[in-house]
Amino acid sequence: MYCVQNITSDILYVGASDRRLALFENVYPIPRGVSYNAYLVLDEKTVLMDAVEETVAVRFQENLEYGLNGRSLDYVVVNHMEPDHSASLAGVLRRWPEAKVVGNAKTLSMLTQFTGEDFSSRSVVVKEGDTLETGRHVFTFVTAPMVHWPEVMVTYDTTDKILFSADAFGTFGALSGNLYADEVDFARDWLDDARRYYTNIVGKYGVQVQALLKKAAGMDIAILCPLHGPIWRKDIAWFVEKYQRWSTYTPEDRAVAIFTGSVYGNTDNAADILAARLAAKGVRGIVQYDVSHMDVSDLVAEAFRCSHLVFASATYNNGIFTPMENLLLDLKAHNLQSRTAAVIENGSWGPQAGKLIRGILSEMKNMTVLESGITVKSAVQAPQREALEALADEITADLMK
Repeated sequence: MYCVQNITSDILYVGASDRRLALFENVYPIPRGVSYNAYLVLDEKTVLMDAVEETVAVRFQENLEYGLNGRSLDYVVVNHMEPDHSASLAGVLRRWPEAKVVGNAKTLSMLTQFTGEDFSSRSVVVKEGDTLETGRHVFTFVTAPMVHWPEVMVTYDTTDKILFSADAFGTFGALSGNLYADEVDFARDWLDDARRYYTNIVGKYGVQVQALLKKAAGMDIAILCPLHGPIWRKDIAWFVEKYQRWSTYTPEDRAVAIFTGSVYGNTDNAADILAARLAAKGVRGIVQYDVSHMDVSDLVAEAFRCSHLVFASATYNNGIFTPMENLLLDLKAHNLQSRTAAVIENGSWGPQAGKLIRGILSEMKNMTVLESGITVKSAVQAPQREALEALADEITADLMK
């Protein structure tokens, strides 16, 4: 049965949420589910803004049928061809054979790749700055390559000042009746998922996000309609500022995150001592994570949030403890940069983790690695306690700069 909500008098939300899916992109845990947002414009000409994932295609089609209320579908604007937004697209185009597909050249090439069908005879190819008039509404198309696929574009409704922003400004989490960010406590209940979504899905492409933000700065945006998560109609600048920080790899918080990879608990003990000494020196908001027990997507998000990172790892098979190595390689792959880092290693007979961790950090941009790294052999003894005290002093002094 249909579930349609009005955004304006002639724009409807026709998307749907999936609370059953365990892993987004078969990688990222989404315990709160995810929404697939799609929007229907009921102007002189009707326009569908993007489609949805196949898992919610039936509900989406019911919403679309109800929203059209017997009218034909004139245009489908494809801002992003990733299957979580296009898997149901071919079905829509078969159901409404008169509908024209609006997209850029890369979009239409991908449409054929995914569907095996040739839609060229019913395609409208657009490029940067092109417009589509549908009656009252005038839509302008703005390219946003690699945010986070090469074909991505966003669509700006110059009439109602609405930006249909594709994957930009999205977040994990299913919608529960409240469509808008101002109808929930976003900072408390949604920001962590928004950060985790950005850092893991888009985080690598900070330069490209910056390019889009510069274009968006020239738009008067009253409503921000992403393809995942709540819609924004208030405090848009607050959320844009988060994107400004994330895309420039600027920490949100002057804070310490300690990531620990410990086999029998001795490396974790060193991390506990460091955290306690930091707290004694007045450092607040310290967070500690066992890399074996927390999903790496959450760890990546926390590394983006915090200014100071400590990596405490056992030596394992003459290398870095495997979950810690996975985290470090993920941080490198997501282009994390401009952090202050410290390294603690443990090894009963041949400590190697510290040298290897420093090697990975050296391949990342603008990383300051504190010199006072610590080597534990089996368990913390008096010399290591002194070294941990000195490291706490160094981190505290750097935090206070």
